[in-house]
Amino acid sequence: MDLTPPPFSSRRTLLQSLLHDYLLWILLLLLAALSLADPQRIRSYPGLVDWPTMATLTGLLILTKGVERSGFLGHAGALLLVCMKSERSLALLLVCATALLATLLTNDVALFVVVPLTLGLRPATSAAAVPGGADAGLPIIRLIIFEALAANAGATLTPIGNPQNLYLWQQSHGAFIAFCVAMLPLALLLLGILLLMTACLFSGRPNRPTPPRADSAVDRRLLLTCLALYLPFLVLTDLHQAPAAVAGVLAIFLVLQRRVLTEVDWPLLMVFMLMFVDLRLVAAAAPVRAMVEGIDLTQASRLYLAAIAASQVISNVPATILLAQYTQDWRTLAYGVNVGGAGLAIGSLANIIALRMAPQRRAWLVFHGYAIPYLLLTGALTYAWLTLR
Repeated sequence: MDLTPPPFSSRRTLLQSLLHDYLLWILLLLLAALSLADPQRIRSYPGLVDWPTMATLTGLLILTKGVERSGFLGHAGALLLVCMKSERSLALLLVCATALLATLLTNDVALFVVVPLTLGLRPATSAAAVPGGADAGLPIIRLIIFEALAANAGATLTPIGNPQNLYLWQQSHGAFIAFCVAMLPLALLLLGILLLMTACLFSGRPNRPTPPRADSAVDRRLLLTCLALYLPFLVLTDLHQAPAAVAGVLAIFLVLQRRVLTEVDWPLLMVFMLMFVDLRLVAAAAPVRAMVEGIDLTQASRLYLAAIAASQVISNVPATILLAQYTQDWRTLAYGVNVGGAGLAIGSLANIIALRMAPQRRAWLVFHGYAIPYLLLTGALTYAWLTLR
């Protein structure tokens, strides 16, 4: 039973993380500006936060960190490298796995499962394995970026894949299967283009795994605790009992594995709370509403383009809520906001989750080098299909 207080180094690391979290500071400055512009709305800020989503994210962060700290992911990564003989086959497997999980479990859950596993591949590769000192390590950053894009693509298919689909499904008053059939062409397009890019941008060179270090034994007690909590946690959140679920997880880890809690990315939760408040305030601003009202959203092409553009500015969930007030064409709107999840990182909250877990800050810059061309290509093809159908 781990009852020792968090070490000073953990508190110092958290403070350093807060000081160097530029996205957090940008969101804080934006909130300060919005508060000065309309001080009367400050009392409404707590109501702008989606607390069930925050509770779900908190529980997933804790459980994922527990699995990561158990040492299991390093061993799983080594096994995965042995089974997947080349960098390309490994990348295709991870992209497909992420898309499938996003379809069934939502895009954020998919990333909380696959990205830590991907990070576990790092110690399972060896630069010394290549003659001449070449880097034999996998392109981890690129893998995480493609997993983020895969999570958005896979989540497109079902109403439960992401929040905007759930909202639009409820607005459509249609059947679950009918929604999936309507979204199937877009999901196939997004995933097909992504798989093609994956096959082209990851090399066919063989993986060169090295066995896990002798000191990297798996903490079976911690691993089994996390695995035993995962399913009940997901079931409770699906039953709209996320606050109770996360309270149970927190209580168990406070008693049994307190050190895990010191390593959780708490600033990420602060970022998400600020994003809920900031983006919903921006979406409700009079200039934004006036601009939307000036667009003829009765035309499907304009609605589609407006959904993509709005997603790049205020993220696709607030964009969905905003634009749904001006149209009954839920299908075109769903196409636009799902395509708009790529491009800028803010386009989808799933992008933020994946990039926050990336081991290097340059991942934010590299992400746009792949996501913007992907948006332009898939956006143009989808536009052509919507126009010609």
